[in-house]
Amino acid sequence: VAPGLLSWDAWQALRESAAVFAAAPDPEWAERLADAGVEVTDVAGDPVPHRAGLLVERAAHGEQVAWFGSPDGDPGLTDAVAEHLVPYAVAGRPPEVEIVTGAHDLPGSRLLDLVAVMDVLRSPGGCPWDGEQTHRTLLPYLLEETHEVIEAIESGDRDHLREELGDLLLQVVFHARIAEEDPDRPFGVDEVAAAIVAKLVHRHPHVFGGVEVTGSDQVKDNWEQIKAAEKGRTGPFEGIPATLPALARAQKMLGRLDRNGADPAAAAQVAADGDTVAADLFAAVLRASGAGEDAESLLRAALSRLPGD
Repeated sequence: VAPGLLSWDAWQALRESAAVFAAAPDPEWAERLADAGVEVTDVAGDPVPHRAGLLVERAAHGEQVAWFGSPDGDPGLTDAVAEHLVPYAVAGRPPEVEIVTGAHDLPGSRLLDLVAVMDVLRSPGGCPWDGEQTHRTLLPYLLEETHEVIEAIESGDRDHLREELGDLLLQVVFHARIAEEDPDRPFGVDEVAAAIVAKLVHRHPHVFGGVEVTGSDQVKDNWEQIKAAEKGRTGPFEGIPATLPALARAQKMLGRLDRNGADPAAAAQVAADGDTVAADLFAAVLRASGAGEDAESLLRAALSRLPGD
């Protein structure tokens, strides 16, 4: 979690302790704790048994002391503390040991780790390959990872999907990190996230505002109307990427015509311009739309069923 983001119990335990010890605490954490009046003594140079003895001896003499846990879990410390406690337990006066949860990871907190790792890879002293990449050089990977996510979804393999979603997420974070270095119009992952949050709130007035809807169809209509107003579109096809596969692009364009009150079947006949094969392709797309199906997905699924050797 972010430096300083601790549970109330953890803050209370740290503030009430006569001494707080840690092994090589993160400088940002030490700074945030110092701001709150908690000074941390770094004993990273001491052997683990000595660290344990320091804690137990001071606690045995009536002081409340705290150990601020390390990311590696402080291997060996628990066993060493137990060994130091034995004589006091035999004597019937062992000091009390309590483990306090410092913080609970919030949903999405591991995204901060990804941002931090990407920053290291991209910064001087990081990975030479990562440091050389640009938005354009990453385009093939963005396309490839998108297709791999689609394949994972259609395969039904949950482990594969988790992995591929991570690869796709990396592309977003990678591009955002590169964007920070733009000399004229820099932006980072926070600006990217802020923009999509604002967009989602604005385009869901039935959730975040007072608009009432009767079902998902009305939600989709409202979404397109709000989107068109945001973009200031002057044509029905504006905003549809030319790089979309032809079937997907055709279905999106014909859908736009339908929502704008035009006759998509008539428009398709004009576009086919007498080409019977093109007309048949348009007709197949219209049939898929009428059935509430995605033409591209249907054909891709059919291709996977072709008999092979």
